[in-house]
Amino acid sequence: MSVLAGARTRLLLPPVWRTVIPFLWKVKYFSSGKESAKSNHVTPMLRHLTYKIKATGPITVAEYMKEVLTNPVKGYYVHQDMIGERGDFITSPEISQIFGELLGIWYISEWMASGKSSTFQLVELGPGRGTLTGDILRVFSQLGSVLKNCDISVHLVEVSQKLSEIQALTLTDETVTLEHNAESPVYLKGITKSGIPISWYRSLQDVPQGYSFYLAHEFFDALPVHKFQKTQQGWREVLIDVDPQDSDKLRFVLAPSATPAEAFIQPEETRDHVEVCPDAGVFIQILSKCIEENGGAALIADYGHDGTKMDTFRGFCGHKLHDVLIAPGTADLTADVDFSFLRRMTQGKVASLGPIQQCSFLKNMGIDVRLKVLLDSSSDDAATRKQLIHGYDMLMNPKKMGERFNFFVLLPHHRLAGGNTCQSKSVPSPVAGFGELVWK
Repeated sequence: MSVLAGARTRLLLPPVWRTVIPFLWKVKYFSSGKESAKSNHVTPMLRHLTYKIKATGPITVAEYMKEVLTNPVKGYYVHQDMIGERGDFITSPEISQIFGELLGIWYISEWMASGKSSTFQLVELGPGRGTLTGDILRVFSQLGSVLKNCDISVHLVEVSQKLSEIQALTLTDETVTLEHNAESPVYLKGITKSGIPISWYRSLQDVPQGYSFYLAHEFFDALPVHKFQKTQQGWREVLIDVDPQDSDKLRFVLAPSATPAEAFIQPEETRDHVEVCPDAGVFIQILSKCIEENGGAALIADYGHDGTKMDTFRGFCGHKLHDVLIAPGTADLTADVDFSFLRRMTQGKVASLGPIQQCSFLKNMGIDVRLKVLLDSSSDDAATRKQLIHGYDMLMNPKKMGERFNFFVLLPHHRLAGGNTCQSKSVPSPVAGFGELVWK
């Protein structure tokens, strides 16, 4: 979510269907997904966009995504709860409690390996319904003896008023009155059920500076992307225009000349179609600067690739693929994260590891051991055991999420070079999940 609605996991879905879309220039066709049952609706967002395009000309895919997802009046993410079985997508934390528990272990492991700071901020970008943070905080409580001398605070970056309300219900102590201040960078404050201060922000830049561990779970895949096609005239940006044959329909066209975002394409690029996300670069630069100056780490988990995929822009509605140009405002829009771009955008300020497939990361974190413990403790509850096994399969099966989802981490350079202040020798501890988990 340009701080969007947090984690979105799309499961058991067929490959994106190729749909023939008319163009002003003869080029390869791009996927716009599969039309859903809502396709005949002329939505308020469609009206808004057609007026805008008719007034100022075709818009970029990035502008389209930004308007559709985060427009303050009609945006998909702003005023509704779209996560869960009744929504348009489901998330890893909603699938299995083990996912969030292992991430909680990851943060404690990295905190210990990097020196056991006396304070740290847990910062989540786009926290969805708050389920993931809740699972992490439960682990923090269960391992309270390890963290007893550490002053922890929680900071959530969320633009959706609806989701922030749900997060507050999920995470905060109902006996402590929430502080509301719409005019302040901290628009909501409270205390978690485990007694930890928690604050909400609309922008990452508003989170206080300090030693922080960041979490971005299915955050980057919803940031707006620019799409480019290689032509005989060079790179041309894919734009969105009103169909001249039907004023209630949108279509893809190509820009007649170069556009500013083309600067993000690497000179050595060999693909014919490229998606670039300047907003992702901005977030990575902010995170890199904070980690370089204050320490900590950023764990990023998302659908993505390492600079290999081309057309990944797609829509989801009711857990099914949805044509991205149909009924805008009623469906989620997403594009796979280019981790090679994220790595490049660190500009050498921090070190990075990954991407590593989710099945490998969770296995390294001990998911098999945790599953056995939970199964043993629920030996008399067949329904719970079935749910645990189903959740494990969804997370680990290569045909489901196991190989489609990736983990990527940003760390201070000294963390990998042997700057651990807890050890007399400069031998860095392995980074949990990206190698064997080791407790010191």
